[in-house]
Amino acid sequence: MIPTLETERLSLRGYTVDDFTDCAALWADPQVVKYIGGQPSTEEQAWARLLRYVGHWELLGFGFWAIFERTTGAYLGEIGAADFRRDITPPIGNLETGWVLARAAHGKGYATEALRAILAWLDAKFPGRPTVCVIEPGNTPSLGVAKKCGYEPIGTRTYHGAEVTVLRRLART
Repeated sequence: MIPTLETERLSLRGYTVDDFTDCAALWADPQVVKYIGGQPSTEEQAWARLLRYVGHWELLGFGFWAIFERTTGAYLGEIGAADFRRDITPPIGNLETGWVLARAAHGKGYATEALRAILAWLDAKFPGRPTVCVIEPGNTPSLGVAKKCGYEPIGTRTYHGAEVTVLRRLART
């Protein structure tokens, strides 16, 4: 049910139980989560996240992919779309993209490459449906990725006590 997407350098596939250790290590790295709430996740929290990703696919037909480097098979992080039902006013929409890469994968263009791949898939699967992303203002690398992929700021919101930038991208047809 979960499609595998491939780019020149990356393979994106659905998470499996075997990916839990990599997922937990990703979310436990303080540098990785610096602009994503700022608190490393416990294994319990990472497990709940993994289950939520799989549940998105089962219930909504979209979700998060694990990202691997094609030549080495190395786990690089994750990317996808979700309906997090954020408690945020005004509401931001229910097709939200997000990405998180392991520290070793930062600065190599992987996030942009992966985001372009999933946006092409989302545009085909949900024609005309815009997507949003939520990024902390200090996260200039992610803001740059969003801009390269066609996202434009639509405002700021307060989420869990922190200011975030909300960006929107209109679907391509």
